[in-house]
Amino acid sequence: MRIITINLNGIRSAASKGFFDWLAVQQADIICLQELKAQAADMTAQMLAPHGYQGYFHYAEKKGYSGVGIYSRLAPQQVISGLGIAEFDAEGRYLCADFAEFSVVSLYLPSGSSGEERQAVKFKFMAAFMPHLRELRASGREVVICGDWNIAHKEIDLKNWRGNKKNSGFLPEERAWLTELFEEVGFVDVFRQVHPELEAYTWWSNRGQAWAKDVGWRIDYQIATPGIAQRAHAATIYKEQRFSDHAPLIIDYRPD
Repeated sequence: MRIITINLNGIRSAASKGFFDWLAVQQADIICLQELKAQAADMTAQMLAPHGYQGYFHYAEKKGYSGVGIYSRLAPQQVISGLGIAEFDAEGRYLCADFAEFSVVSLYLPSGSSGEERQAVKFKFMAAFMPHLRELRASGREVVICGDWNIAHKEIDLKNWRGNKKNSGFLPEERAWLTELFEEVGFVDVFRQVHPELEAYTWWSNRGQAWAKDVGWRIDYQIATPGIAQRAHAATIYKEQRFSDHAPLIIDYRPD
């Protein structure tokens, strides 16, 4: 089973850069999308359902903003849009597809990089989301939460960690929240499980020559319950083509 997650930074923009041509040859079973930056009316037939896939989406109310989606070869038993928290659900940040054996979530955690107000929103989301994560872990179901978590967990996860200790995405409180998720709640950072010491990034700033110099951050994850995480045998960050300021994270899981 192959699962891909990518923040598209606009599905229309990514489409114009060849994303769907690339996707057609990936043999993925499930693809999680973040930052659609589109409403239903903006979506083409290809965007709604690429060949061989069914598409499910949670759009933001604000035009050209946020939004998440899931493409799947197999029809889910049910799809849940939102967390049931109005202010966050209006931003289109959470979509869950339940299959017979497991669930897959497409998540776009808020960014706090634009200032204190949005950082406060990010902390509020994190506080509200942790009880839900605990419920998922306690449910007994296998779950893979794919997406842009907007947090680099450890120093290995961003190039310039020394200069970013006081910046959103690498704040001590944010990193501690992820540590709690892994060490106390019991979820697994699947990429890091497969590659314990690999310095690899999924997002690069458009400033300077971040991409050319590989000055990046690893903020896109597949975070899973231990049972399904143990089945992961390959994890790749695809960088040969650029569809976005984020790179696709591809993880292959052995059959159960």
